Amino acid sequence: MTDRPRIAFQGELGAYSHQACHDARPGYEPLPCRSFEDTIRAVQSGAAELAMLPVENTTYGRVADIHRLLPESGLHIVDEAFVRVHISLMAMPGVHIDEIETVRAHLVLLPQCQNFLDQFGIRGEPAADSAGAAADIARRGLRNVGALASDLAAEAYGLEILARHIEDQAHNTTRFLIMSEKPDHTPRGDSMMTTFVFRVRNIPAALYKALGGFATNGVNMTKLESYMVDGSFSATQFYADIEGHPDDPGVKLALDELDYFTDRLDVLGVYPADPKRH
Repeated sequence: MTDRPRIAFQGELGAYSHQACHDARPGYEPLPCRSFEDTIRAVQSGAAELAMLPVENTTYGRVADIHRLLPESGLHIVDEAFVRVHISLMAMPGVHIDEIETVRAHLVLLPQCQNFLDQFGIRGEPAADSAGAAADIARRGLRNVGALASDLAAEAYGLEILARHIEDQAHNTTRFLIMSEKPDHTPRGDSMMTTFVFRVRNIPAALYKALGGFATNGVNMTKLESYMVDGSFSATQFYADIEGHPDDPGVKLALDELDYFTDRLDVLGVYPADPKRH
């Protein structure tokens, strides 16, 4: 046990969410959880002070279910973290790359290393979790099977890195949100972000009118996504990120105008923009 505060994440030790915790909150003890729901409950129950949740990736887009979970969690976004997804090939100590016949990794990682796998004639095999695949290889002592995962996974399970950062694309980045039970709207850093969800009133051109205030007040909206709620085709909720703080004059005017045309408007968090965003 340790006296360090805890930060919960979904996945095994060595997962990319663990990497995000390691990079963004090095003073916190990582707490692995089985699901996103368990990660949120860890903060709700007091088992962890913070939660690290992935929301989108430059290669495969939005992380499923996250936008549905965030508004109902009761937690607040207090920070964001951009993590470059570096993929390494790892195996049992002493194994040479020529001995590797199969590599295991999460389904989304395998295509990202296809050029490397083709070069060495290695077959990819989907796994539920990349860090979990690394842990299984270490536990079973498999010598003809490798894993594609983070360098942190190799460190966690005593595996040897045979090839480092073998991904085909150099831009693969995941954006994470750091969640807390208490909001923190204190202006911090050089620039701030505000995230909110809203539902427009059932009137003609409601969305157009609701968003007009951001344009007229010079507020940059970096994300706007819609998704159904409560299994209804007519009930649509919108998730948005904007640059700025709610106390900024332009942002305040834009949010006031948005509020007039909505049935629901909930601010999920106010937090400093990660320098890697730009």
